[in-house]
Amino acid sequence: MEPDGGSGATQRCGLIAIVGKPNVGKSTLLNALVGQKISITSRKAQTTRHRITGIRTLTNEEGGGTQFVFVDTPGFQTRHSTALNKSLNKTVLGAIDGVDLVLFVVEAGSFTLGDAKVLALLREGTPTLLVANKLDTVHRRAEIAPWLKDMQERHPFAEFVPMSAKNPKDIARLLSICERYLPEQPWWYAEDELTDKSEKFLASEVVREKLFRLTGDELPYTSTVVIDKFEEEKSKAHGRMVRIAATIVVERDGHKAMVIGEKGERLKRIGTEARQELEKLMDCKVFLELWVKVRSGWADDEARVRSFGYE
Repeated sequence: MEPDGGSGATQRCGLIAIVGKPNVGKSTLLNALVGQKISITSRKAQTTRHRITGIRTLTNEEGGGTQFVFVDTPGFQTRHSTALNKSLNKTVLGAIDGVDLVLFVVEAGSFTLGDAKVLALLREGTPTLLVANKLDTVHRRAEIAPWLKDMQERHPFAEFVPMSAKNPKDIARLLSICERYLPEQPWWYAEDELTDKSEKFLASEVVREKLFRLTGDELPYTSTVVIDKFEEEKSKAHGRMVRIAATIVVERDGHKAMVIGEKGERLKRIGTEARQELEKLMDCKVFLELWVKVRSGWADDEARVRSFGYE
């Protein structure tokens, strides 16, 4: 039996995994559910590489309410079996284990082999919502009915939630649906916490997002960012100041030249955009230094994948 929404000072809290094939909109959905950007997004598939936890706490006047602990996972990798991809797939499988609810994200009206491979990982014992994202791109709603029937035959979904992650009303509706599946128990995090990831981790993710956004499809997704220095200093002028030195790791000399750009312009822009976003995220003054190094074959080297922070 599903728990109901509850009332009064009751606290609910639970883990919700967001799963789906690469580039289906999971990170955008996570950011919308949390109410602030904590997971990086870009048009390039496989942007998310870590299990990112996002926290949203909705309180009521009686001191109760619900804490949603969302886990955004990398898209399940089926194309190449590099050490990096094996690590990403392990992260997906680990995230599905022991959650209270799964959000299976697909594009409304679409079901591909990539979707099928992720669906095959889901266990029937865990309630799963079919989140039909990007509904705004479907021009005729009547086309959705046969697709929904077909999806229900593929997996015993608890509920269908057709929506657009860009629509605040849809996000509010999805949160109220998720709430019903979470157990009554004390919250795990403080009311104002948004993520369990450190600022150092967020710094590497923001630099990586700008890297992919400003290089387009030219740069292979195996490029990564390593934080060499993250130091906090007191500042009379700014209150709080953080100095960050980061290295962008690429596979080839040609990629290095591409990242640096003509007269260093592209690297400078990556640095400026990342610094501005980090200042907003961390609410402090940020000094950011960026370097680019070539480490060929790192994504195939298990020890190096681990040394760069992947499990």
